[in-house]
Amino acid sequence: MEYTDIRYEVSDNIATITIDREKRLNAFRGRTIEELLHAFRAAWVNDDVLVVIFTGAGTKAFCVGGDQKEFADTGSYGTSANGRWEIEDLHVAMRSIPKPVIAAVNGFAIGGGNVLAAVCDFAIAADHAKFGQVGPRVGSFDAGWGTHLARLIGERRAKEMWFFCRQYSAVEVERWGLVNTVVPGAELQTAARAQAAELVALSPTALKFLKCAFNLENGGLTAQAQFADASLQLYLKSDECMEGRLAFAEKRPPDFAGHR
Repeated sequence: MEYTDIRYEVSDNIATITIDREKRLNAFRGRTIEELLHAFRAAWVNDDVLVVIFTGAGTKAFCVGGDQKEFADTGSYGTSANGRWEIEDLHVAMRSIPKPVIAAVNGFAIGGGNVLAAVCDFAIAADHAKFGQVGPRVGSFDAGWGTHLARLIGERRAKEMWFFCRQYSAVEVERWGLVNTVVPGAELQTAARAQAAELVALSPTALKFLKCAFNLENGGLTAQAQFADASLQLYLKSDECMEGRLAFAEKRPPDFAGHR
């Protein structure tokens, strides 16, 4: 896929996905969501990618949600090539990818941008970053992953953020648990890559199953199915599984004695 709204780069087992709409404060439109979804899926299937960093271009904004100018001009945020508005597909892909995702929040994380940062596994923020929701002020809301904020910062704070549409500093939301670390803006990308490098050195299978297990709490049957699939893929590579398949092909009873 030829990207126009994002950048996708891989080095040192780290994929960096960047919303590249700096002049629009990295607001997303349908095309942006489609490209992000494609990039996260590309990182998913690339065995050389062990960690994903998600960020925005420039130093002013991580993402400020849907492109309001696009909406004013066209009556919508636009759709993908298949005609669908795929923001929920993107949220699910970010939660489901069996690799850690780090949000490197380089400025405003507002509205849908705040939700995108919250969906990531970790968040590291520049000290000038601002966080908040604006839905009720602009005639919108996210009653899906937007309310996931309550699991990160508690119901009282999440309701405050949604109902009052205020903006909060990186230091404030670090105290609440919305971000893990706050660093000087000039050090953000270096700090994010250092954190990613720590994860690259760890067992990818262990991280995969831990992420699946954390998702079980709030993912329902979908998360359970993902956990089951991850388990099955691991089992299919085992000698025990191979014995069952060979026995079937050779038309003999399987011998699982050595695997008990």
